[in-house]
Amino acid sequence: MARYQVILTYDGAVFQGFQRQAKARTVQSEVESALRHLSWQGKTILAAGRTDAGVHALGQVVAFDLDWNHSPQDLQHALNALLPEDIAAHQVRLVHSDFHPRYDAISRCYCYRVFCSEIRDPLRERYAWRVWPEVDVQRMNLAASYLIGKHDFVAFGKSLRAHGITRRTVYQATWQSQTEWKTGFTFNFEIVADAFLYHMVRRLVFFQVEVGQGIREPEDVQKYLTGLELNPPQGIAPPCGLTLVEVAYPSS
Repeated sequence: MARYQVILTYDGAVFQGFQRQAKARTVQSEVESALRHLSWQGKTILAAGRTDAGVHALGQVVAFDLDWNHSPQDLQHALNALLPEDIAAHQVRLVHSDFHPRYDAISRCYCYRVFCSEIRDPLRERYAWRVWPEVDVQRMNLAASYLIGKHDFVAFGKSLRAHGITRRTVYQATWQSQTEWKTGFTFNFEIVADAFLYHMVRRLVFFQVEVGQGIREPEDVQKYLTGLELNPPQGIAPPCGLTLVEVAYPSS
């Protein structure tokens, strides 16, 4: 018996989130179903986090114990043969027996995609949030700069545990524009932190889009982080634009 770490990528648009549910299709249930075909005897796989319904992943990390007499590469091929087309195992490797993808993580990276259009675009809207009026990316970057550092993000999310800590350390928060062929610009918000509160990224994106549209000022972010504004801002960006990009662990 050995513990394996698997990096998963999936299209979240077709799932009711990561966590197993009794009457809904989820990423966890599909992965566990595939593992049972490989004689997995566990009750539940471990995961770095629980993405919401509609949220995508490039680097979700799961772990499980399995009695497997072949190489990790063979396990990867076996999993991909059993998993549905909207999930793929991109890497499989052996890890130490007490590895936990959530508690051992030192940082997580999310990316949120936004594009500006007055007219709906069904293809792009599967993986990005369409907003209108247009946004000013320089104003949004100024707002994002206030996020870096250790702050109390209670105004932008909540802990999944009662009375849980709401302070988080953000290492990077930037907006970048990307030109897409024939479709104009997409604005990508990339944020790296030690951990995230529930809905934190999507609420931050909604707030910054309002900054980009001139509804709020960039400095308003700081007011919420320092407690000068007591009423939490309203609004949350849709899940379609959010992707879990990477979960990082100590190199050792």
